Amino acid sequence: QVQLVESGGGLVQSGGSLRLSCAASGRAFRSYAMGWFRQAPGKEREFVAGISSGGGGTYYADAVKGRFTISRDNAKNTLYLQMNSLKPEDTAVYYCAADRFGSGFDVRPQAYDFWGQGTQVTVSS
Repeated sequence: QVQLVESGGGLVQSGGSLRLSCAASGRAFRSYAMGWFRQAPGKEREFVAGISSGGGGTYYADAVKGRFTISRDNAKNTLYLQMNSLKPEDTAVYYCAADRFGSGFDVRPQAYDFWGQGTQVTVSS
């Protein structure tokens, strides 16, 4: 089991950067694949990026590829999402999630077992 808490969201101008963090508690963080998802008002939750348990494998949605970087520090029980060149279309609530049995490449929300509360990211024009 793991508990997840996101932080680092806020208001930023188009073209700016933000770094999101997800602090995890629990003994098994190092064994979980992790993912970032986002949900805009009136839309379904969508996959943003995933990472394998050891951090060696990453996978990105086409919409963020080349702009966002997912990483993790297992010694600190923390997951990160570096977001550069932000666009208004990136505005959403961002969630981190843990997958007990996955590889970090699953885009389906239902594949993930534990979720954080979300952090708001707003990108102005």
